[in-house]
Amino acid sequence: MNFISNAHAQGGAAGGGMEMIIMLAVFGLIFYFMIFRPQSKRVKAQKNLMASLSKGDEVLTNGGLVGKIAKITGDNDYVILSLSEQSQVTIKKDFITAVLPKGSIQSL
Repeated sequence: MNFISNAHAQGGAAGGGMEMIIMLAVFGLIFYFMIFRPQSKRVKAQKNLMASLSKGDEVLTNGGLVGKIAKITGDNDYVILSLSEQSQVTIKKDFITAVLPKGSIQSL
């Protein structure tokens, strides 16, 4: 009788292992579709934005500054933003979050 109950207990443990593998696979799929995939899409979109910047584009920065790109420096890491006729700032390209439609600065 002892042998039968031990065999039964081992059979139940093997089923629990398979359930654990299925549960880990489901969590892996959830992680991929909810976290990893959207994040990689955002990174790709940001890289495309950085590559498409050119002189004269009106942009919005992380800090809330709105300006027109006056110059892109030689090393392509920095841009000079013209905030008004008299003021310019130099910022890293990475801090640009969006390219605004033409004429956005005038409407502000």
